[in-house]
Amino acid sequence: MNGEGVKRKGLFSGGKNRDGIDSETKSEEKYQRKKKFDRKLVKYDALPDYLKDNEFILDYYRSEWPIKDTIISVFSWHNETLNVWTHLGGFLIFAALTMMSFMEIIQGQGFLSGFSRSISAVFMTANNSGELLPDLKSRQVSHGLVLHVDDEGNIINALPLWPWFVFLVGTMAGLVGSSLSHLLACHSRSLNLFFRQLDYAGISVMIVSSFYTPIYYIFYCNPSTRLLYLSSISILGILAIITLLTPALSTPYFRPFRATLFLIMGFSGVIPAGHALALHWSEPYIFVALAYDLAMAASYAIGVAFYVSRIPERWKPGKFDITGNSHQIFHVLVVAGALAHYAASMVILDFRKGSPTCER
Repeated sequence: MNGEGVKRKGLFSGGKNRDGIDSETKSEEKYQRKKKFDRKLVKYDALPDYLKDNEFILDYYRSEWPIKDTIISVFSWHNETLNVWTHLGGFLIFAALTMMSFMEIIQGQGFLSGFSRSISAVFMTANNSGELLPDLKSRQVSHGLVLHVDDEGNIINALPLWPWFVFLVGTMAGLVGSSLSHLLACHSRSLNLFFRQLDYAGISVMIVSSFYTPIYYIFYCNPSTRLLYLSSISILGILAIITLLTPALSTPYFRPFRATLFLIMGFSGVIPAGHALALHWSEPYIFVALAYDLAMAASYAIGVAFYVSRIPERWKPGKFDITGNSHQIFHVLVVAGALAHYAASMVILDFRKGSPTCER
């Protein structure tokens, strides 16, 4: 009886061990599969439908990678690497410019004040006689970013700087949103939709925020006009974001529609620009700022043309999978346009610092 009990106990114990071993083995295998995730790049044909965006980019795709691996992939080569870094680099540039602006507020003078005068001087260099811009040189005086003082050191006016920082923060938001989208959207269908919408919303914020500095400071002495223009572009931006949050509009089919919407938002600035010219026709700064903003408009328009046409990869599918494709060119031109607008905004801000009061 005791022997039979021992035998039964042994059989029971043995069965339990086998189940335990099987369970531990399965857990170990599952852990090893997760640990040894193969970060392989796949071809366009192997992608799920929601990741198929550009049929002319044939290879080097990340498909449904774990979130940790997608983050790590920022330091590896695939067909989104340069899309990530072109706008991440732009974000870092504007982050540095923002920090310099804060430092200049504290110190009252710095690199940015000199820079705003030097970019204006570019036009004086080509016009040594000063006939075209006769009084531009007279405006090249040193001003602090925030406070204006009289000869005795008393504060006579404080120029609001929030529109300047709206532009900087909005630009950074658009650029970092784009970088995150290109980095993480390959993880899953839900994240793909989320980051696409984040990207489009970021572009809208970037466009709207770029209006705040020029409109606020150009129409500084015309509060009703200033409010009208800023309210109009803000409402247009909100409507654009609401429209682009519709999932169907995030698909490749609506690429031309999205591009057209962004262009309409951008070129809505023609009306306040024309008004500014009429209002400040005798002021040389307006032509300097306009030249930089024309460079911005050209950069954005050319970038959108590449974005919609998908040239050059359309001409040679597979040739530009890693470098040189249309979206990368679009990104570079967006950063170039943002920097051109930064220069224009600095010229306008420097002018307003030199004319802090309004005639009554």
